[in-house]
Amino acid sequence: MTEQRVIERQPTEHPSDLVEPVFEHDTNRDSNNPKKRWWIWLLVAVVLFLLALAWWSRRGSDPAANAMGDMASRPVMVSTATAHQGDIGINLNALGTVTPVYTVTVTSRVQGEITQVYYHEGQMVRKGDPLIEIDPRPYQAALTQVEGQLAHDQAVLNEAKIDLERYQQAFNRNAIAKQQLDDQEQVVLQDQGTVKNDEGQLANAKVNLVYTHITAPIEGRVGLRLVDPGNIVQANSTTGLVVITQLQPITVIFSIAEDQLSQIQQQLRKGKKLTAEAYDRDERTKLASGTLLTLDNVIDPTTGTLKLKAIFDNNDGALFPSQFVNIKLLVDTQHNVTLIPSPGIQRNAQGAFVYVITNGQTASLRSITPGATDGTMTAVQGIEPQEVIAVSGFDRLLDGAKVMVRPPTGGAPGQGQQQPANSGNQPARSGPQGASPSGSNQAGRSR
Repeated sequence: MTEQRVIERQPTEHPSDLVEPVFEHDTNRDSNNPKKRWWIWLLVAVVLFLLALAWWSRRGSDPAANAMGDMASRPVMVSTATAHQGDIGINLNALGTVTPVYTVTVTSRVQGEITQVYYHEGQMVRKGDPLIEIDPRPYQAALTQVEGQLAHDQAVLNEAKIDLERYQQAFNRNAIAKQQLDDQEQVVLQDQGTVKNDEGQLANAKVNLVYTHITAPIEGRVGLRLVDPGNIVQANSTTGLVVITQLQPITVIFSIAEDQLSQIQQQLRKGKKLTAEAYDRDERTKLASGTLLTLDNVIDPTTGTLKLKAIFDNNDGALFPSQFVNIKLLVDTQHNVTLIPSPGIQRNAQGAFVYVITNGQTASLRSITPGATDGTMTAVQGIEPQEVIAVSGFDRLLDGAKVMVRPPTGGAPGQGQQQPANSGNQPARSGPQGASPSGSNQAGRSR
């Protein structure tokens, strides 16, 4: 118990002066007693321990934070490419449709029964190759009949001519009247007309006989078979017997915006032949190369586009009728520009940028101005030739980050070859906020 002392004061004359005794604690002794403060220190230690335990548990349960911490402490593995100086074409891109130069639907010009089909489905035929045979016997009989009629009428004509000579001699001797001579001359003319009519019928019979033997009018590819032996065909029917499509050469019809017409006309006025290249749907595989053949004579007012036609040799048959292809029309070429791989270009809200690898160890963000592109390479401003840029690893790359260059799979390192790795299609999350991979910044693109 705390020792207490009672302090008594002297009594006064007035009751109001009386005060009650005051108890005072011995504070000196109480504050110097360590046994009274041990629980305070224990409570503080327990609280600190619990806070430390909670922080450690939270840090250990966040694998993403641990991974980020580990990644931040390690160099970023990247593939690189070297900028170089070269030439690049300015292309107009468009979607086109492969269109044959000739497409023929073969029909019959005579009536009859099909006796034989010579072609096979999908066969490549040449002009004049036999396709279908129609029963020729009725037309052979008609030809024989016309030939007989012609022979008869020719004999009648010859007889009339002989009579005319006799009448002429008799008239010269004044043995007959002039009227008989004139009548015989007209008989000869009538027989000549009959013979000429027979000759026309003979020619028509021969043509009909030829029509029973149907041949290929052009060189091309035969479609699926539409008739079989034994079918009866009608003359001049709209139903086709076979369809032939010319594949070599072949054309592609595509449209461009009217604003791009001046670029093409400028080159055509100089007498240049513009090169056209056809690519597949993904624009990765080149199918054929050709030249611009012609332009349409009017712009479509509803779409503001103009149709163009390019022609291709198509010797390997890569282009097929009605196939959709991507066309790149080369209208000009830029010379001595700085070229870098297109996957190395990243974009954010501020524009396009690349990561330049300095001293082979540090990535430095640099803004650039992209120009023309041909798909894999892009002309840029802001990069000097022989500078090395990153073309992969953008998901972890930061400005000033340490990098480790991935060894190339082919060719010598640092020769401007794009290394096989991330093609730059991943968003550049580690770049400036809002960064995204570069698109196909193609000059004069029209779809």
